[in-house]
Amino acid sequence: MEYKDTLRMPKTEFPMRGNLPNREPQIQANWEELNIYQKVQEHTKGRPLFVLHDGPPYANGDIHMGHALNKVLKDFIVRYKSMSGFQAPYVPGWDTHGLPIEQALTKKGVKRKEMSVAEFRELCEEYALGQVESQKEQFKRVGVRGDWENPYITLKPEYEAEQIRVFGEMAKKGYIYKGKKPVYWSPTSESALAEAEIEYHDKKSPSIYVGFSVVDGKGLLEEGTQIVIWTTTPWTIPANLAIAVHASLDYVIVQTEDKKYVVAKDLLESVAKEVGWEEYSVVQTVRGAELEYVKAKHPLYDRESLVILGDHVTTETGTGCVHTAPGHGEDDFLVGKQYGLDVLCPVDDKGVMTEEAPGFEGLFYDQANKPITEKLEEAGALLKLSFFTHSYPHDWRTKKPIIFRATAQWFASIDKFREELLTAVKETNWIPAWGETRLFNMVRDRGDWCISRQRAWGVPIPVFYAENGEEIITDETINHVIQLFKEHGSNVWFQRDANDLLPEGFTHEGSPNGVFTKEQDIMDVWFDSGSSHQAVLEAREELQRPADLYLEGSDQYRGWFNSSLTTGVAVTGKAPYKAVLSHGFALDGQGRKMSKSLGNVMVPNKVIQQLGADILRLWVSSVDYQSDVRVSDAILKQVAEVYRKIRNTLRFLLGNLHDFAPETNRVEYNRLREVDQFMMIKLNKLIADVKKAYEQYEFATIYHLINNFCTVELSSFYMDFGKDILYIEGEDHPERRAMQTVMYDTLLALTKLLSPILPHTADEVWVFIPGVEGESVQLTSMPESETFNNAEQIVVKWEKFLSLRDQVLKALEEARNEKVIGKSLEAKLTLYVSNETGELIESIEESLKQLFIVSAFEVAGTLEDSPASATTFENVAIVVSQAEGEKCERCWTVSTDVGEAEAHPTLCVRCADVVETYYK
Repeated sequence: MEYKDTLRMPKTEFPMRGNLPNREPQIQANWEELNIYQKVQEHTKGRPLFVLHDGPPYANGDIHMGHALNKVLKDFIVRYKSMSGFQAPYVPGWDTHGLPIEQALTKKGVKRKEMSVAEFRELCEEYALGQVESQKEQFKRVGVRGDWENPYITLKPEYEAEQIRVFGEMAKKGYIYKGKKPVYWSPTSESALAEAEIEYHDKKSPSIYVGFSVVDGKGLLEEGTQIVIWTTTPWTIPANLAIAVHASLDYVIVQTEDKKYVVAKDLLESVAKEVGWEEYSVVQTVRGAELEYVKAKHPLYDRESLVILGDHVTTETGTGCVHTAPGHGEDDFLVGKQYGLDVLCPVDDKGVMTEEAPGFEGLFYDQANKPITEKLEEAGALLKLSFFTHSYPHDWRTKKPIIFRATAQWFASIDKFREELLTAVKETNWIPAWGETRLFNMVRDRGDWCISRQRAWGVPIPVFYAENGEEIITDETINHVIQLFKEHGSNVWFQRDANDLLPEGFTHEGSPNGVFTKEQDIMDVWFDSGSSHQAVLEAREELQRPADLYLEGSDQYRGWFNSSLTTGVAVTGKAPYKAVLSHGFALDGQGRKMSKSLGNVMVPNKVIQQLGADILRLWVSSVDYQSDVRVSDAILKQVAEVYRKIRNTLRFLLGNLHDFAPETNRVEYNRLREVDQFMMIKLNKLIADVKKAYEQYEFATIYHLINNFCTVELSSFYMDFGKDILYIEGEDHPERRAMQTVMYDTLLALTKLLSPILPHTADEVWVFIPGVEGESVQLTSMPESETFNNAEQIVVKWEKFLSLRDQVLKALEEARNEKVIGKSLEAKLTLYVSNETGELIESIEESLKQLFIVSAFEVAGTLEDSPASATTFENVAIVVSQAEGEKCERCWTVSTDVGEAEAHPTLCVRCADVVETYYK
């Protein structure tokens, strides 16, 4: 017999290498076969519900790192909750309407104008559903568990019908109206946009100062005095109808050579510098209120511009005299309304100047800047032209600048229930807390919500018009449209005439001839997804409204969080969520936004093919996700190293439990050695800390807790010194069974604690754990943490010992560097100790040479007795020397009793006894 055969080396079929890219699909196939989602729902049936409502990603293109971050975070929470006393259904969803899908079809060569709207919409639906299937498979490959067979999709008839119900309820309460006012308008999309569809990019714009000559100064200003305005949008000058000043500001009349100008007193110096007034004098000062109803001549046309008062006028920039075009700005529109001004908007859907801007008709608005500026100069009204780069709103889809343009649109009146919205924000739990302030301020400051879009692919606005132009939105019409949409989908709106969409026999006093027309606009896609609380949470019996949690990127404060709140409060008076958790964006390793042009885009599919989904998921757990997060090959390599350590720990634990039967070999806590009790206490603290972190959604804390436990407490200490017991002692040796008990509980707890984060690895480990039941760790519960009466004294004592052990390890390392010893088992330790350290050592009943992993150990005296050659610390001096004797062939310790057992000349007495007892 070779003595290596008598060692109890780890024995397990659990592979050392994860080989995750190949192994995970096999595990996922097993989940499919088990129908694991339904199994978990059945297992947790009857428990309290925890509903995390999925914000729908847009169904276009492959998933990116932001998608992966979002879905994996959700999966952590849902998996944890289902193992923590809740039933936690997860219904994934998709947002499927909107311009990007129209554009994608156009790029594919679809000629929209050669087909009917209904035919084009059918192609859009087909494309969207194909994208849903593609993204679904990618999310499943990341390991996200959900009801993938029954997701919610915003183009489905049952969803669209419930969206119409939300619209109808809001209309019934008087929250929906049609009006002409300036909205964000995208000439490139030819549609109105919501605030959530705007993003800001730098744009180079002209900056002009223009003088409007007074024609009626009301006895206050001389005729010909020029009121100076400043604008960065010369193309809006043809739409000018007024000049706004602030009632309480002081304005000065400035004389320069033979001309007089009016500007705000506080801005005189900066204006003079900009326009080049080298010599000027103030001849008069007036209050803004005195200038009301002064009339000036429009610099390009034969009409007047009225001086009006507006609270929006400030002295931050410009001249204090604000160019006012009610058709091209919200403040302009509101103040113009007070003075009965027209809403002039001489720009069409495509951003082209109309005949209402004589001399510039046919020009794209941006191209009109130059000729308009030239005409102003010809008229002697242009005081200064320059250019500057500034942040300007762009269409988030086409990436092109937008304009403010007054058009007839459908709106949701925020003013009518703003206070309810603000109350709902306050009643919601926001994580992080600043989310409350952010959304509160947005709701407080936002104008009415423009909900109409001039596109084809979306849910139509269910409004009819009588012959006299009266809008028809009644319970009868809404309920009829709901039933039609449920049965046929929203495409029926574009397939049938208005009369065929109305209830049979419908009459209206505004249509004496029984003729009706229908609205052609569709709803803002944020109204689509914002209705999901009604169409999903309320409509599905396994869910509930309000949801316990919404979790999305921080951009959704102005998007889904906002639109869901608006429709939710409008319909129910309450927010559709109890708590909102937000995360940052995924950036590259240098903190830059990922873009194809920079070549720094990381694709989840590639990461999974190279490293595996569990590595990607472990990365998600490692980052401070509430801020922007970084990901790169180097970062993932570090995460993969942490995964390797965790996996090796699990493998070591498994390998040393091959002969452990928990029902018969388990050792009770009070019969464990102190060092085993110490590890049991540490384990239970880990369980409590990790569960607390899960509850608080602090996944990076879990990552660090488990990584530290595996590398420090287990690998560097317990499993390190334990090999001398686990491998060497007899099968039923009490110290071995004690350690196996601790390791068994540790393995069970770690597998469960890691299951939400590393579901593939956890299920892979599960089948190898002795004595466990069930097809998957997902069908079990999180471990409960125990408390022990002697915990405090044990921890204090053994933390002190670990500090002493660190000092010993440093001394051994020095001896190794100085070639005194090779491996630590060649060493003898001689300690000179303080009183406190001496008492600590005397109180330890375990083998100190085992704990220090040396072959011999003694305390030779006090600190004062230590030789000069010792490695000295405050509480101990350590001398490392070669241990006396020979090396045992089996346990590798050096001892003087090797060969004393005649039958085993190469073994120490301890090993000889084990071999004699167990291997006869």
